[in-house]
Amino acid sequence: MEMSYYREHSVHLLGMTYTLNGMEYDSASEKNLPIEEFYRQLREGGESKTAQVSLDKATSAFEKLVEEGYDVFHLAFSSALSGTYQSCTVAANDVMERHPEAKIIVVDSLAASMGQGLMLNYAVTLKEQGKSLEELTAIIEAEKLRFCHNFTVDDLHFLHRGGRVSKMTAIMGTALGIKPTLHVDDEGRLINVGKVRGRKQSLNWLVDKMGERIGSHKNEVVYVSHGDCEDDAKYVADLVKKHFGIKNVVIGYIGPVIGTHSGPGTVALFFVGDTRDI
Repeated sequence: MEMSYYREHSVHLLGMTYTLNGMEYDSASEKNLPIEEFYRQLREGGESKTAQVSLDKATSAFEKLVEEGYDVFHLAFSSALSGTYQSCTVAANDVMERHPEAKIIVVDSLAASMGQGLMLNYAVTLKEQGKSLEELTAIIEAEKLRFCHNFTVDDLHFLHRGGRVSKMTAIMGTALGIKPTLHVDDEGRLINVGKVRGRKQSLNWLVDKMGERIGSHKNEVVYVSHGDCEDDAKYVADLVKKHFGIKNVVIGYIGPVIGTHSGPGTVALFFVGDTRDI
């Protein structure tokens, strides 16, 4: 999501850090490495590593907001993919011990990338409708497993490096033009659910699975994210508009934290459906 969104809606972003070719960056900083440059360096063999939000960073952020008089609702990155949720939970409890009047609620989104962004947008809408902190939390907790994530990647090397596929699978899959298909499950894990042959078939799969899981749910907006392959993202967006009549499809880059593990050429589709199950 664009930094302008956070400013417009008074959302405080607690960013994870990543190290690319020995240089550390903060994904929440406007002085962050341009995303096109990040993917260029990955394509040229750059090594990137990510780090969770530290306890000290989370504590400092929460304490500042509390001292400014705010209650805090924090929507954390999936606990199955990072220790950030745990860090933020400990930080929240520490701050509330020192500030008994404070309210800090940390929710495990069980989501990632623009799937978490779609959930955040829903939470922002609820807040702007006047929902209390407790009401907002209850609704998000009840609905969060309806936020569906479908992914496909173009280069198996990055999934192998992250331990998602074996070296032999990566070599053979690349040689045969095999494209893995993945989703985020009910425990917030990124799961390999199948494979198809050919890029276009993998992009079609994203939309086909949306058709199976959207049910009767009406989506006002759907998100498509990509790892520096905007034309492929537009292809998926056009299919969504054609098949489901959804006019508002937001396209954006996969950020460097997720992009480190998924690599260039990844395309993901996020929507609200009846279930995440595939």
